[in-house]
Amino acid sequence: MASLFEIPLCSSLLEIMDMFCDRLSCHGRAEECIGLCRALMSALNWLLRCAAFYAEKVKEMLEQVAAEGQMKMCLERLEKMLGSTKNRALIHIAQLEETCTSLPAARAYPASWNTVEQSLLKLEESLNGLSNSTLRSQADDCISLIKSIPTMLSVRSEQLNKTGFPTVHAVVLLEGTMNLTGEIQPLVEQLMMVKRMQRIPSPLFMLEIWKACFVGLIESPEGTEELKWTAFTFLKGQVGLCQWCCKLSTRLCAWQDFTEDVNCAFEFLLKLTPLLDKADQRCNCNCMSLLLQECSKQGLLSEANMTNLTDKRKADREDAPQLQSAENANIQPNPRLILRAEPTVTNILKTMDADHSKSPEGLLGVLGHMLSGKSLDLLLAAAAATGKLKSFAWKFIKLNEFTKHISTENSKSAPVRALLFDISFLMLCHVAQTYGSEVILSESRPADEVPFFETWMLTCMPEEGKILNPDHPCFRPDSTKVESLVALLNNSSEMKLVQINWHEVCLSISAAILEILNAWENSVLTFESIQKITDNIKGKVCSMAVCAVAWLVAHVRMLGLDEREKSLQMIRQLATPLYGDNTLQFYNERVVIMSSILEHMCADVLQQTATQIKFPSTGMDTIPYWNLLPPKKPIKEVLTSVFTKVLEKGWVDSRSIHIFDTLLHMGGVYWFCNNLVKELLKETRKEHTLRAVELLYAIFCLDMQQLTLTLLGHILPNLLTDSSKWHTLMDPPGKALAKLSVWCALSSYSSHNKGQASARQKKRHREDIEDYISLFPLDDTRPSKLMRLLSSNEEDANILSSPSNIIVTGFWLTMLRKACQPRAQLGEDGARSLCWRMQGRWWACGRPSHPEHLSKPSPSAHPPPSSCLSNFNHKGGKPGTSRPDHGTAQQIDADVPAVGNSMWLARVDAP
Repeated sequence: MASLFEIPLCSSLLEIMDMFCDRLSCHGRAEECIGLCRALMSALNWLLRCAAFYAEKVKEMLEQVAAEGQMKMCLERLEKMLGSTKNRALIHIAQLEETCTSLPAARAYPASWNTVEQSLLKLEESLNGLSNSTLRSQADDCISLIKSIPTMLSVRSEQLNKTGFPTVHAVVLLEGTMNLTGEIQPLVEQLMMVKRMQRIPSPLFMLEIWKACFVGLIESPEGTEELKWTAFTFLKGQVGLCQWCCKLSTRLCAWQDFTEDVNCAFEFLLKLTPLLDKADQRCNCNCMSLLLQECSKQGLLSEANMTNLTDKRKADREDAPQLQSAENANIQPNPRLILRAEPTVTNILKTMDADHSKSPEGLLGVLGHMLSGKSLDLLLAAAAATGKLKSFAWKFIKLNEFTKHISTENSKSAPVRALLFDISFLMLCHVAQTYGSEVILSESRPADEVPFFETWMLTCMPEEGKILNPDHPCFRPDSTKVESLVALLNNSSEMKLVQINWHEVCLSISAAILEILNAWENSVLTFESIQKITDNIKGKVCSMAVCAVAWLVAHVRMLGLDEREKSLQMIRQLATPLYGDNTLQFYNERVVIMSSILEHMCADVLQQTATQIKFPSTGMDTIPYWNLLPPKKPIKEVLTSVFTKVLEKGWVDSRSIHIFDTLLHMGGVYWFCNNLVKELLKETRKEHTLRAVELLYAIFCLDMQQLTLTLLGHILPNLLTDSSKWHTLMDPPGKALAKLSVWCALSSYSSHNKGQASARQKKRHREDIEDYISLFPLDDTRPSKLMRLLSSNEEDANILSSPSNIIVTGFWLTMLRKACQPRAQLGEDGARSLCWRMQGRWWACGRPSHPEHLSKPSPSAHPPPSSCLSNFNHKGGKPGTSRPDHGTAQQIDADVPAVGNSMWLARVDAP
């Protein structure tokens, strides 16, 4: 026995174990997998015998040191092997296999579970009298793990889906974080589709929505994001539920059932006391009570149920720690402010409809109140959540256009007009940066009717991912106007206001700044002169400073490192407020908005140039979720680590959503989709793959149509046509990928037919959508329509040219059957085909029966086999369960094109 455990031989074998212990895989034939399990059991038995042998040697004084080292190595390998649940499961399979094998056959293997138990008993005996406590503790841990192996099937692991329904949670978080201005109808339909696909009971479905709202509210950074989430929770959430109500039957019993479901959902929510306490502490009020009141006003809760739920929450709050600190006692809670802001938005819209020429001073007073404190952000959040922000922005565009009229202006009315222009301009910039430029853009109209601000925003305003050319004609207006503006800024002690066309000034300021900057760089102007000029620019009308910095940001991007100093100094001068008595009304309030706008504009260029400019602090994070990616770390590692953390937690948080969105922009649709699918295929446990599919579907909502096109048009064909990757498509990850594909196709098809695209998706470049248009047919009036799975994109000819690239393997058809729950598998002429029901319609897919179709590509189409069509009768359109000749064939389009000449997918509708 000693020869088996000699130190050199034992050490070499242990080093060999290090090479494979954490790389074990079960891909292969059944016999090979069982052989792996038995080999692992033999290795376990050998390690136990080694440990027992050296435990005895430790007791001998002459060999104690060497024996301790060898025993430590053995125990470390045991810990490494047994620390993996997968390895213990493989050993358990080997143990179970013994019970199904005859006694002579079982004896043919070098180790059995009985021999493992004997070796384990011998190790326990050898540990008696062992003085080294560290080694003894390691050995005890390994022994307990080995003893737990036979009971692995009887001990149920904690269910991973106890956290709820992560898809609903993530979709709500995505909407509240990135698409507050979006219409409520697409969100309701998307959530209802998730509810149907995952068969979520109504009470738990509503519970998950409220949970997501409160989690988003708690996670949100202080400032604008917090106000957005407050508006989403207390305003948009109510509208969404009401729209859901409208989809229900108008019958009394259905409405009563719905109100009972709402009540039941709130009963469940009341049990989440820590979540509610945290929300109350963040919002400085009883959030549950406010939510119940709003639901009662919308008719979603009866008075009795509302009172009952309110009393229960009140009792819980009495037992909770102090939720309202003394220092916050006098601060108005954001939920109450948001609820008050909603009717205020309506009143302001009515005020803005009045004739501005009759009482511009009164309108200026209203705008002044809007600028105070956080009033503007409150009003914008309330308008965004209720779908009024676009109308709100358009009113301010009209006001900005009104200030062009200067025919009868005097020294008294000039400051009012300047302020109306400045405030409306700053507000529109703030709206564009906070909620996206899509809110500002109006419907298509002739070029001569496009408003000034819309033109300036599109051509001159820096935005994330938008590179401007400082030499663009938009920055080069009439030279005479530029010269007069330079003279006015350089020679005057202060900026005059009478008869000034502020729109022309804002368009001319960029060229004026270029002239001034050149004069400074050539020592024609001194730094003191530059200070006077910048004071004139920012001293009266802050929008001039915004336009000047917009050009300087574009200019700095084009300069070398040694040429940027003076441009950056000028940005710093323009960003510093001018404190004095000779400023116009509401200057401090306007400076706060200006500073926020400039900080957004300069963020990227300041990071690139490693420059610091201190903007006036507003006491909150003005650019939340910015610069989230860790430096010097490959983006693939970032994607993998973030998705792994999300999968472990079981839900997506707001920060992770923004990281995923940044990675999607940075890496592109194919890179993003391909790497996330790889992460899905790594999972081997059924519950993990189910959770991963739910989370991936929600992540794909960042740009569902483009990611679906990439998944169906590129990722799946690559997996299906590469035989070296077929092992990754085994159940459960293969079935999970099929489920994800079906879910994404359903959502994309539905939203494309309805023309729905969220604001966040419109921002992203639509890649080759026309190449894939047949995947989402626009003409839905025809009796049947082919949906092509793959594109024949000429750019990808090397990938998609071969007809064998898209053969549906028998395994993949099996996965489709499981995911889509088919009612019939059709085919009498050898063609592989099946049909299934999806979103209330019947679909069929398959491939030709003749091998020559695969070896000899033909430009002609191969229509679906008649055996598939014959099982669809005229009465109900359902597939028959009897022989094919019992049904009546229903003709599909005669010109159905084959997908790569080898596979077809058709939707079959009953007449």
